Amino acid sequence: MALKDRREELIAAALRVMVRDGVAKATTRAIVSEAGMTLGVFHYCFDSREQLLQEVITRTTDSLVAETRRAFAGEDDLSSIIVKSLSTFWAGVEANPGEHQLSYELSQHALRQMGHEALALQQYRHYLEVHEELLRETADRAGIQWTVPVPVLARYLNSVLDGVTMTWLIDRDSKHSREVLRLTGEHLMTLAAKPPSTED
Repeated sequence: MALKDRREELIAAALRVMVRDGVAKATTRAIVSEAGMTLGVFHYCFDSREQLLQEVITRTTDSLVAETRRAFAGEDDLSSIIVKSLSTFWAGVEANPGEHQLSYELSQHALRQMGHEALALQQYRHYLEVHEELLRETADRAGIQWTVPVPVLARYLNSVLDGVTMTWLIDRDSKHSREVLRLTGEHLMTLAAKPPSTED
């Protein structure tokens, strides 16, 4: 098996173990056992367990981004893009609650492990970069500009989605969670404006 394929198998195995048993029990031995590989193969593919955890974070986030992009492919209307993006995000939360719970667990695990705090920082930097990218892409497609700096808007959106997801993971109140997302979409609409005319 090629190195790339072995890495993918280990990432998938790590995700299964962590969703099922939690981050603390996702030791390198547990992961290679799940993947049907040896510790030697693990260390050939990854420098450390933390590097593998970062790959898990990146892959799960990027997968959601790809789904979001597909959802509003062909859409140029701002309202449609926002509604479809938020709906796709929420469908992913309800369909894969374990993965979303894992994202919070990874953050707390990293913050609790001395010397591993950078993992949580990298995790949230990636989240913010993804939100910035989608917000800029949305503005380009809809022909608008955001009235607040994109990094600030990305942090706002990330905070709302983090909060509504965590609350839902605890109480599973889908009805009110969707209402929060509707309000968020409406607020985003008020933060968009037509760019200034370039005509003389």
